[in-house]
Amino acid sequence: MSTAQNVPETVGIPGPGPLTLLRGGGRRRLLSDSMARLRFADGFSHSRAMAFQVVLTIVPASIAIVALASALEWESLSGSVLRIMENVSPGATSDVFREAFEQGLGRTGSAATALLAGTIAALIAGTTAFGQLERTANRIYGTETDRPTRQKYRLAALMCLATSAVVLLGLIGVGELDDWRRRNDGDWGTLTRIASWPVGGIFILIAFVAIFSICPRRRQPGPRWVAVGAAVSMLCFAVVTVALGLYLDASGSFGDTYGPLAGLMGVLLWSYGISVSVFIGVAVSAQLEAVRAGVAGPRDEVKVELGEPDASVVSYGAALSYVEPAQEARQAQPTLMEAER
Repeated sequence: MSTAQNVPETVGIPGPGPLTLLRGGGRRRLLSDSMARLRFADGFSHSRAMAFQVVLTIVPASIAIVALASALEWESLSGSVLRIMENVSPGATSDVFREAFEQGLGRTGSAATALLAGTIAALIAGTTAFGQLERTANRIYGTETDRPTRQKYRLAALMCLATSAVVLLGLIGVGELDDWRRRNDGDWGTLTRIASWPVGGIFILIAFVAIFSICPRRRQPGPRWVAVGAAVSMLCFAVVTVALGLYLDASGSFGDTYGPLAGLMGVLLWSYGISVSVFIGVAVSAQLEAVRAGVAGPRDEVKVELGEPDASVVSYGAALSYVEPAQEARQAQPTLMEAER
């Protein structure tokens, strides 16, 4: 159980927008409270679980996509996968993906087997990863129970399938664009190369906004409220990738220490970093909404007291229902906007 303060739903509450609140000052306090909320929700432990699922999803998914490209003799698709993973995965991490691509191309076995096994493994791991994402997002928002199991994993499976379809379409687009660049090396090729990064960033931001809006078990405010946290996640993602890449490239001892496992260790570090980045963004969105609702404290002292070893012993039923009076007390408090009026 986390000790993060429950964030009241603010759907329909009038008042200033998120950028207005941020311009009013307190950005440093918001970031500090968001990190505290992440810690009180045990977000770093959840990030380790999420990182494990990310590795189990990305590697077989890469194998499956490259195997599909090999079966269709679609070199632009397999080439785009390789280039993207080399660009976003730092240092020795790309070696792991290169070996996965060789498996998908059928150089070490059957491409059909790689396609089938990679697809099944990626869908199972991806569904579990989205389930873990919901659990962590709920704890960050102070919600201690997830959706019912069937509903939770049905939604996770749908999100996994939708994400897979979008990623595949994006890879096809990147591959076709690369082919077009090779045929047009002039100004248009340079322009599209420069424009591809901001366009890709916009699509990633939209994906983060959609995920942040759907995953938590609550009514989320409008997209502009979660877009702030989504932008923070994107920034942290970039910082983690660049910083880890510089470290792996500059550190000669990393490869000497881990030897053949250096690439795998790089993948694990990178996946943990991007998992933390995602949950930092969720924490920022949650804390921003908490400020809007007038419950800015990131920690719930009632949960802390119940979790103390020397706290009074309560019955099992009372322990399960303790959230309700705490929520009623918070709902009775005036919101920030009501207090101002």
